[in-house]
Amino acid sequence: MTNIPYRQSGTPGYGYPGYPPQAGGQYPQQYVPQTQPPQVPSGSYITPQGGTLSQLPLEQSFIENILRLNLGKTGTFYMTYENNSEWNAKIFKGRIEAAGRDHIIISDPNTGMRYLLLMVNLDYVTFDEELKYSYPYAGQPMPR
Repeated sequence: MTNIPYRQSGTPGYGYPGYPPQAGGQYPQQYVPQTQPPQVPSGSYITPQGGTLSQLPLEQSFIENILRLNLGKTGTFYMTYENNSEWNAKIFKGRIEAAGRDHIIISDPNTGMRYLLLMVNLDYVTFDEELKYSYPYAGQPMPR
């Protein structure tokens, strides 16, 4: 804890009006200014309670992470587009090239056409082969 010298109120720039120092000339901890901001690892943030939270690990069972584990596999992607007068639902079949938090990139193996699909429109995906999948808790494989 930093010990800041206290001067009587009325002296500009010193003291905390209404909060005199405690015994020994120290201020209560909540009123001592920080000399440096807390060190937070990259990709983390500070909670209102003062703790830190890191980004979620890749092992979490989010759709994009499951798709990333299965890059190169061919799937059928069932998409729904609300308020579309031409077509409400559409089916895409293709090889997974990339997956992000809000998108999937697939390529049609027959035509070479690439599609950027938005996760917000994704209903579900089917595959004709077994998927790679890691159970998200404690790195344990998914029970069969």
